[in-house]
Amino acid sequence: MTHRPSQPRTDSPRYLTEDRLAIRDLAREFAMTQVLPVANELDPVQGTIPDTLKKAMAEVGFFGIMIPEEHGGLGLGVFEYCLVAEELSRAWMSVSGLLARGNGMGGGFTAEQEAALLPKVARGEYLGAYALSEAEAGSDVANISCRATRDGDDWVISGTKMWCTYADEADYLVLFARTDPNKDPAKPHRGISAFLIDKQRGGFPEGISGTKIRKIGYFGWSTWELSFDGFRVPASAMLGEEGKGFYLAVSGLEVGRAHTAARAIGLARGALEDSIAYLHTRRQFGHELADFQHLRFKIATMAADIEAARQLMYAVATDIDTGRRCSLEASMCKLVATEMAERVTSEAVQIHGGAGYTTDFQVERHWRDARLTKIFEGTSEIQMRIISDELLGRAAE
Repeated sequence: MTHRPSQPRTDSPRYLTEDRLAIRDLAREFAMTQVLPVANELDPVQGTIPDTLKKAMAEVGFFGIMIPEEHGGLGLGVFEYCLVAEELSRAWMSVSGLLARGNGMGGGFTAEQEAALLPKVARGEYLGAYALSEAEAGSDVANISCRATRDGDDWVISGTKMWCTYADEADYLVLFARTDPNKDPAKPHRGISAFLIDKQRGGFPEGISGTKIRKIGYFGWSTWELSFDGFRVPASAMLGEEGKGFYLAVSGLEVGRAHTAARAIGLARGALEDSIAYLHTRRQFGHELADFQHLRFKIATMAADIEAARQLMYAVATDIDTGRRCSLEASMCKLVATEMAERVTSEAVQIHGGAGYTTDFQVERHWRDARLTKIFEGTSEIQMRIISDELLGRAAE
């Protein structure tokens, strides 16, 4: 039989200009030639993303996609950021996560700090990690209890943080802690501040210790529970205004959710492409599996679901780049793409049969990682809460 192309068309002229197609194709080639072989070798043994790969990412500008050209970046937008994220995630979602360790530093930085630090970020020399969530403050970020107490010219930090991926290898941490001891139950988001903590790669400074979290996926780097025991930072380390850190924490949610949607789409696409290849190579009952109608229809549904999520992600990324507020649409995009990714990758495992439940095929990696996309950057339930509140008004408490 004649094999049709396994890659659905994604060169919609509405969104993908020649420049964007060039960026996508560069990222696609990078993912398939430099990321995928590393992922296939290291993910099954829970190995660590090598420094050589990070250096290669820096050399092609991936850490500076959204950094202005005057600071050494590419000066592009969220759309291009998501294009690259999809391609890298198709190979290994952990590597697509590295993009967020560069590409700016979040909010609260002065113009002087940006001028001094952003060129290093763009070169991959100053990559960060976030210490935001806690055991009792995940979806409920305003419930942060990690405490920063003023002592002369310093702040003294005590408490714990959860889910701090890349904390050991990062060059800095952005830490969120409560600086106002008088928590207002009616407005708990007030009194939280953010701090920039410089550190050496490969470890933690005195006063900070870490315990690795035992994950079922998202390998290639470590995720940590951090403990702060009288850790001191100078007052100058505070980012933005004292007590306004909550707003910094949520200011990048639209970008983060579009980025997560792009990563989920990349995972689903990998599962689709791997399934198509498998159906053409596996034979049962004297026929390629690709000849069986029920499997063909699975592929058709998977491809349509992926493309629907991709077009929504394109629309949301475009809106973000125009400066339009789109928290509702970003939540929809994140919800649709991540739910789709778990569904599609699960179907891919089913298509592979017993082989899909081994580490000899990549679909199990796509499946494990897709499951995570429904949790971070706001769970599916949080997205549904945001969407329903926008459409119906907040429920009575």
